[in-house]
Amino acid sequence: MPHYERILITGAAGRLGSQLRKGLVPLASKIRLAGREPFGDLAPHEEEAVFDLADMEATIAATKDCDAIVHFGGAPLECEWQTILDSSIRGSYHIYEGARKHGVKRVIYASSVHAIGYHEVEAHIGVDAPVRPDSLYGVSKNFVESLSRLYWDKFGIETVCLRIFSSFPEPVDRRMLWSYLSFADCVRLVETSLTAPRVGHTISFGISNNKLKMVDNSGADHLGFIPQDSAEPFRAAVEAKTPVPDPTKPSVKYLGGWFCELGHPDDKPA
Repeated sequence: MPHYERILITGAAGRLGSQLRKGLVPLASKIRLAGREPFGDLAPHEEEAVFDLADMEATIAATKDCDAIVHFGGAPLECEWQTILDSSIRGSYHIYEGARKHGVKRVIYASSVHAIGYHEVEAHIGVDAPVRPDSLYGVSKNFVESLSRLYWDKFGIETVCLRIFSSFPEPVDRRMLWSYLSFADCVRLVETSLTAPRVGHTISFGISNNKLKMVDNSGADHLGFIPQDSAEPFRAAVEAKTPVPDPTKPSVKYLGGWFCELGHPDDKPA
């Protein structure tokens, strides 16, 4: 029997959402795909909900009859403040209000390394380290992590906040040799977050089983996530095509990488 009757996936047309659309099929009788544009052909087990997260009424309506929400929607990168405010901050509030009003018991949220991006790489932080966002994008992740904590403490809605590092088909630079999360491991991480018996409010790092381990994820061991992939098969090719970076640069010193070298997104170019 499926674990859930209906799962809502926001950001279902995105890079990771499209992987989850396929990977979470065994967990639910129905998967409701949320996005700003129609999805085209739908499988028999799929539904679509077309709306903007900034639209409170439409977002809350999309959560109706859902048992769990996999919230991967919102601004995908650092961008202008208004977009982050509307899609990531207001939009996530709308998701949690929908969960509260419609009795959704568990949310899996795509947080990010950028919530803690200004921690030094050598600090080897755990999941309970103080937040140190490296961008307005990172600040929006901090907001939703705090929002989800409130909705657990006050309303009993469980959340797993997944601080995803670098989830791509394969590593493309030297930083990704330690920050890489394969697509398959991303699906495994969400799956275990959905099926763990109890999660309360959990923060977990999203990284594959890479040789270099820059953070300590033991605080999320109760999820049962065991990554199966690694960046090591790609190491030789990545090192052959990319120069050794300057170790004094912020993009090398800090967990957030090149986000730590960005200016304010609303500044006009000189």
